[in-house]
Amino acid sequence: MLNIRSGTSIVDVDGSTYEWQLQREPQWTDAEGWKGMMVSLQQKDMQRGAILEFPPPKRLLKGLQRGRLQINDALVARGVRAALQAGWEPASRGKPMVFMVDAEGN
Repeated sequence: MLNIRSGTSIVDVDGSTYEWQLQREPQWTDAEGWKGMMVSLQQKDMQRGAILEFPPPKRLLKGLQRGRLQINDALVARGVRAALQAGWEPASRGKPMVFMVDAEGN
């Protein structure tokens, strides 16, 4: 579910509500080449956020044109579960944790 005004969406994962927002679309950098999209996560009413960093789409690595951005609630939900398994504790304090995920959100 997308909130048009703020650009945030909400996804329910295992009984908890998470807000997510696209932070960066795939982009080219001179120093590192193609970088993938980034999504920020915040469990509703919790303190510590997380950032999911996805690899760049393979079509960009092959020199093809950028296609449609492929992000949805199911992909974000898989990313939330992967971040939680990797040690993200939304109730703790501190900077957002950054997690590299594969294209399937694992």
